[in-house]
Amino acid sequence: MSFALYMIGFLLFLAGLAWGASVIGIPTLYIGIGALILLGIGIFSAVGRTRSKDPS
Repeated sequence: MSFALYMIGFLLFLAGLAWGASVIGIPTLYIGIGALILLGIGIFSAVGRTRSKDPS
């Protein structure tokens, strides 16, 4: 459940950045490339923060 909450928050953050970038006139191609890179970073960090530790 915490993974889903983390990803929802990150997607809202990413959507806000993309919207702001489009408002200031950054080309859509660059917004898409940046969004994909940030989405990958968000998935990696969400998995790292929500994965349970090994008991060993």
